[in-house]
Amino acid sequence: MTAPVTLPLWLFVLISAFATVSFATHFLFPSVRWFLRRRLEKAVERLNQRLERPIEPFRLLRRYDLMQRLLYHPDVTQAIVEHSATEGVREDVAFERARRYAREIVPSFSAFTYFGLGLRGARLLSNSLYRVRVGDHQETPLKGIGTESAVIFVMNHRSNMDYVLVTYLAANRSALSYAVGEWANVWPLSSLVRSTGAYFIRRTSRDPLYRRVMRRYVQMATAGGVTQAIFLEGGLSLDGALAPPKLGVISYILGDLDLSARDVVFVPVGLNYDRVLEDTVLIRAGEAGIRRFKASITRVLRTIAKQAWLRLTGRFHRFGYAAVSFGKPLSLRAHPELVANPKTLADTLMTRIAGIIPILPVPLLCHLLLKAPHSRAALDRAMTDLLGDDARAHVRLPQGDLADAVETGLRALTERGFVEDRNGQFALTLRGIPVARYYANSVAHLL
Repeated sequence: MTAPVTLPLWLFVLISAFATVSFATHFLFPSVRWFLRRRLEKAVERLNQRLERPIEPFRLLRRYDLMQRLLYHPDVTQAIVEHSATEGVREDVAFERARRYAREIVPSFSAFTYFGLGLRGARLLSNSLYRVRVGDHQETPLKGIGTESAVIFVMNHRSNMDYVLVTYLAANRSALSYAVGEWANVWPLSSLVRSTGAYFIRRTSRDPLYRRVMRRYVQMATAGGVTQAIFLEGGLSLDGALAPPKLGVISYILGDLDLSARDVVFVPVGLNYDRVLEDTVLIRAGEAGIRRFKASITRVLRTIAKQAWLRLTGRFHRFGYAAVSFGKPLSLRAHPELVANPKTLADTLMTRIAGIIPILPVPLLCHLLLKAPHSRAALDRAMTDLLGDDARAHVRLPQGDLADAVETGLRALTERGFVEDRNGQFALTLRGIPVARYYANSVAHLL
């Protein structure tokens, strides 16, 4: 029993490695995870004290636990059985497919990523590219909404900057969970997106199993009071105008709703820009009649390098204004008749969004130049006549000065070669006409 045992060095090293791993996994790692978890909980408690809407407990659940709750819900289980029968595959194979969908959809929210890296990055990027403005229509959109209600921001979709801009402006109100298209479901971007609490959605998928899994997750998040943000048009506007609303996510939300347990409140959000970063890409896609955007990584890097060089040489100008207006919230408890009619609800929300789209210098100027060339003085008069004494909250001009708005818009369009001075008459160039139409469409319904 006490005799020494001689082992080869390689076997001793292997045994030591196994012992070390076993000690770490059974004793060290659980203790470290518990310690970090406690620190995270305390940090979230401090964070919740300054938010209008505290972070919901649903978001703080482990991703694995959320996936299990999703996969073993009766609706999803029934969908797995139906998929097995329809496709002629074993139920365990159908279950694995549902698991892949759940792994793709379910986020892994990190308060540090969202309020640390995400928020600081959003603030830096927004203010470095634009003069950011918030419309006065509804400065505090969450005021008066009970903290037990599920709040859903519904927005028009102008640019991929929408995610960044609204995240920045809603930072002190709540953490938003976005419905993000499959364009962002690529490594490593997908991991970053999930850590901000966003979930991916395949907008064109017709797989019934996928749609049941997606629908159930949206219903779980709504029942858990998660503050969500959805783009009612379903995708980026290709012509600048508002598109008809898509009913997908709206119908999911209304599908299994218990208003006696929790109210659902929709907050309309209108966004507009003096310059949409992807404008020419979107215009070409619209002209081709397809939603395929030819924006290679090479072109993106070249654009970034160009803007960096302009900044280094002191010739960089921000891309004008980016503005957000918040509209009057719509409570489903106050309008229970809308629960049974997703289309009426979507149309009502889109009408409210349309009414608060910010009016900015470049869209205004494009609206005027599409009619005819104008001198500088004529542009000043035309813009005055167009707006008159209109003091609506969604008109965002430099210090409220129409002359400065004309100057800002002309500079932005001239620098890009879309407007030229023809003997004192400012006119659109040939390549500037579709661009001007794109920007004018964003405010045409208001003018």
